[in-house]
Amino acid sequence: MKVSRNWLQVYFEKPLSDAYALSDALTFHAFEIDGVEVVEAASAQVSGEPRDDILDVKITANRGHDCLSHRGIAKELSAILDMPMIKDPLRISPRFDLVENSANIGIDVTIEDPALCNRYLVAYVKGVKVGPSPTWLKTSLEAIGQRSINNIVDATNYVMFNIGQPLHAFDAAKLQAFGRGRTSAGTAAEVGPQYMITVRRAREGEKIVALDEKEYELNNSMLVIADGNANVPIGIAGVKGGMPAGITVATTDIILESANFNGVSVRKTAQALKLRTDASARFEQVISPELAAYGMRDVIQLILEVAGGQLVVVNDQYPVAATEKSVSISTSKINAVLGSSFKNTDVEDVFRRLSFAHTQESAATALNTGDMYTVHVPFERLDLNIPEDLIEEVGRIMGYEKIPSVQLPPISEKPAINPNFYAAEKVREALLMQGYSEVFTSVFAESGERVVLNKVDGVRPYLRTNLITGLTEALKKNIPQKYLLGLREIKLFEIGTVWKEGIEVLMVGTVSEKEMASEKPLDTLTVHADHYEEYSLSSAVRYQTFSRYPSIVRDIALWTPAGTNPEDILSLIKAKAGELLAHAETFDEFVKGDRVSYAFRLVFQSFDRTLTDVEVNAVMDSIAEALREKKFELR
Repeated sequence: MKVSRNWLQVYFEKPLSDAYALSDALTFHAFEIDGVEVVEAASAQVSGEPRDDILDVKITANRGHDCLSHRGIAKELSAILDMPMIKDPLRISPRFDLVENSANIGIDVTIEDPALCNRYLVAYVKGVKVGPSPTWLKTSLEAIGQRSINNIVDATNYVMFNIGQPLHAFDAAKLQAFGRGRTSAGTAAEVGPQYMITVRRAREGEKIVALDEKEYELNNSMLVIADGNANVPIGIAGVKGGMPAGITVATTDIILESANFNGVSVRKTAQALKLRTDASARFEQVISPELAAYGMRDVIQLILEVAGGQLVVVNDQYPVAATEKSVSISTSKINAVLGSSFKNTDVEDVFRRLSFAHTQESAATALNTGDMYTVHVPFERLDLNIPEDLIEEVGRIMGYEKIPSVQLPPISEKPAINPNFYAAEKVREALLMQGYSEVFTSVFAESGERVVLNKVDGVRPYLRTNLITGLTEALKKNIPQKYLLGLREIKLFEIGTVWKEGIEVLMVGTVSEKEMASEKPLDTLTVHADHYEEYSLSSAVRYQTFSRYPSIVRDIALWTPAGTNPEDILSLIKAKAGELLAHAETFDEFVKGDRVSYAFRLVFQSFDRTLTDVEVNAVMDSIAEALREKKFELR
């Protein structure tokens, strides 16, 4: 996630350290940092500075609930650096200041499956003026790589990146509305537009044109937001809004959405449609339904500030409200797990820095030594469920460097051995010692039993049913290169999974220039600690490092008297060639009368530079001169 230092500064009165110091603080206590980028803006950023430092923070999966936002990172820094925040938007209960609903505007919300949407807030704001965003808002979003669209859309995006709650705005004029004709007292009255929002599963084959102007075909596993009166989808729940109710410069009245959608459902929908968005990324990580009200409060306040208008009505559908959680832990257990010697005051200080409300029970009434603490978990911290979660919080905030390193206790029993892993290692060892090289070929094939849903390309859409095809292709590619590799013969093997007859099978396959490709299931091969039934061990060849620089290959052929030993000629060649000769071998021999013709292949290579033809030609001239002195006739 891209995080703006200037944006973070809004949360603190005291100036923050430079981006690299913040990077170190997060790295050693919370998250890895993929990089720091300096952004220069023509106009002032949030803090009034034309320069901004952007941290690329790698949020771990267990903290996607609360840290995919600037508030979340600010809260982490507040605890790590022990710097109080000026304000925490999630510690101020949301409230909505409504104007008099003289037009009797109403918005009904129907949630067909609360398991897929357990909270849905909707608000009606009238009289907005859509236009460019103010400079501070535009540049804040652009600093983290977001394109400014207009003040309404920018406001929803800003709040999402600020506190982590995805939001969406619909053009109210593009939805159907009906009147009711009666007041709540049952008397006749002039009633304004009555809207209906339905959160339902899409119908099989139902289509929607999203805001990216692409048409998507849906199925009944996907959740949509529909105009209940017109019974047509206006958004893909948790993923992207639809063009039918998109905001334009002509928009004057808007309907705002702040909801909580099932993370698994959103992930499957985004993956199936190949439409992953910043909103879907947050819902996929699962966020608290409590956050929806805070998101609605903040986006309304921001829209009224940057686009004007009046808040008319808010409807909050919350079928099953989230319950408060509490987790208990004692100082003695924290120290027992971490191997630390923290005091009660240390633990209490961590809870203070993290703003964890807690109660304390003395050792006299607790079964544990040391004090027992019961932490009332903040609603956004979905990752805190068991005592060990609190232990991790204490350890990382205090600093892992304060925990002494101790030797692990001896293992009481012999660890179990994974039979497949053991067999694969023994087979691999045996084949390598016979001169085989291991390869990893593609698991995708042109034909097979299983079609891959998310195809890499259209050429190989199946999972392979054998290793032989890939091994054969690898052999053909490597044979022309064997002299460059210094090999007399290409011998390959692969240990990999194939999919056939409805199951996955781990296979071992081999191929060489002298043998056809063959394969056998790994579990059919008998493997013992000292031998492998199919492949006997032979002597190992000493490893030699290889050069990073390209080689040059030259051939030389000559006539010799019958009875000449080619090894003597190779010795002469090697002596004259010097250290640049990486490999030399006899590759051809034929007899004609009382003479024998030998041909030698020479591979020249340097470990510190790329050789030139001039250098190699000089060596070849020296070799040729030495051979002529021995009365050999060069061909």
